[in-house]
Amino acid sequence: MKKFAVVAAMATALLGSTAVNAADVEVIHWWTSGGEQAAVSVFAREFDALGEDKWVDTAIAGGENARSATLQRTLGGDPPGAAQFNISRQFEELAEAGLLLDLTPLADSEGWRDFIRPAAILEVCEFEGKIYCVPVNIHSWQWAWASVPAFEKAGVPLPKNLDDFIAAAPKLQEAGIIPFAIGGEAWQIGGAMGVVMLSQLGKEGHEAIYKDRNLDVAGGPEVKHAIEIFKSLKGLTDEGSANRTWNDTTNLVIQDQAALQIMGDWARGEFAVAGEQPGVDYACIAGPAEQPYLDTGGDIFLFPKQDDAAVEAAQLKMASMMVNPQVQALFNNAKGSLPVRDDVDMSLADDCMKAGLEILKDPNHVIQGAGIYLTQDSIGQMDDLWAEAWSNPDLTVEEIQQRFVDIIASAE
Repeated sequence: MKKFAVVAAMATALLGSTAVNAADVEVIHWWTSGGEQAAVSVFAREFDALGEDKWVDTAIAGGENARSATLQRTLGGDPPGAAQFNISRQFEELAEAGLLLDLTPLADSEGWRDFIRPAAILEVCEFEGKIYCVPVNIHSWQWAWASVPAFEKAGVPLPKNLDDFIAAAPKLQEAGIIPFAIGGEAWQIGGAMGVVMLSQLGKEGHEAIYKDRNLDVAGGPEVKHAIEIFKSLKGLTDEGSANRTWNDTTNLVIQDQAALQIMGDWARGEFAVAGEQPGVDYACIAGPAEQPYLDTGGDIFLFPKQDDAAVEAAQLKMASMMVNPQVQALFNNAKGSLPVRDDVDMSLADDCMKAGLEILKDPNHVIQGAGIYLTQDSIGQMDDLWAEAWSNPDLTVEEIQQRFVDIIASAE
């Protein structure tokens, strides 16, 4: 195809006139669920279609595990060809050490700054004026996924906010339905708490805490109510949650055994693979709040430096392929995320994706995730706090909030 020929020629030109051979590019990622595998298969298929270079798939379950493997191998002199990270400050150590391929010439030649939006997600890829990663999607945590049949069975309407949901929970329990589904991994619990927190704080309060480190807001009534909601949700889940993955938890909603799960929009890919229809089989509740906010998180790929010119040429072709408008449409439709460019064919977008796109049109309802403002160490401290608060009913709301204030006070 013409567009693929242009991509291949551009990558070769960026390396100079010397011919290079085909290469295998090992890609580390953590996309292992059904919906995630369908999405990453789009990237693999489209990359292989560019020519003789091959996508070599290394899937490692769990984001932290996959990132650790990339860091260890790269720092140890055995780097993969490409690796998935989140939109955050997670890769700064590698950029600072000079171990990543500089994508700035490619980004400039293709005009990434002109079509990648919002601009903040590309800015995350910049370190000391150079671009070291490519954003591939926009993911937002702020969604609740509800089983329409479960709420119908209980005779209660779909909730508009978390207080409505907690009020309806007893009737769901009476109907033999798990009101709130969640897995026991710390990142699931921390992510859900972040959603609860934002639903109470709004954009102004969110930025006051994470961006400005405002301890009065961190110790204020909105955070207190968020912690109260959080503790209430613990009493609405099931005993089998401790060792459950996020996608197995989503499957409880798909099977109508559970009423609601708080999870990012990647969950939509699981509903799609299961053949579920939004508005009929399940509902996507943004926020969950009557005035929802969405963060612009998501996934990036970085490319550790290689000694082989053929691999470097293939890395550049892969980076270009990932932001190609056709590939963006195919990948994000499978992933449940939103594209990083607005000139793609979104005619296949379902109601949930359309709802997310509509919210993102209003900059007043778009926020930066806490990971943009805080180091991974500070994020980890918060995740540890929420995990402990979830598992230890003896911790009071006041104790939890004071520890949260202490983390914000010392955050980097």
